[in-house]
Amino acid sequence: MGWCVYYRTEGPLMLAHHTMSILGILLALVQGESGIETCAVLFGTEITNPLLQARWFLRKLGRYDTLAGDAVDALFVLLFAGVRIGVGGRMLYCELASPRPSLAVKGGGVAIYGLSCVFMVDIARFACRKSAGKFRRWKEQCKALGANGNSGRTG
Repeated sequence: MGWCVYYRTEGPLMLAHHTMSILGILLALVQGESGIETCAVLFGTEITNPLLQARWFLRKLGRYDTLAGDAVDALFVLLFAGVRIGVGGRMLYCELASPRPSLAVKGGGVAIYGLSCVFMVDIARFACRKSAGKFRRWKEQCKALGANGNSGRTG
């Protein structure tokens, strides 16, 4: 969080994510409850981080626009949706239905899940843009091959 603030590497959404994570940990420590749930949420929110790092490395190596970049992006979207939205939604339901967690813990759960939903919208937009761009390039390649009289068949 300090790195992000000092070097201004992240926007408000990511800073909100970091702030909520820190506050969630502090809340669990101060209240002495919901430690397992807090760890599970932190695990779920950070499980996609290695894929984001892989994406960064692929960009730096000039290999992002390859099959490896597509695979990393697809796995990121699937993992984010499955874990943060799917599993996270189930965890939030269980937390809200249970009488044991305090109102502050329940509010924090709603807040972090809401933030995940905002991230998911951004990720879905990115995936749609990337897929549409790839499809457009594929169509142009097919059209160019057809215009050159090359049907792609050999023999």
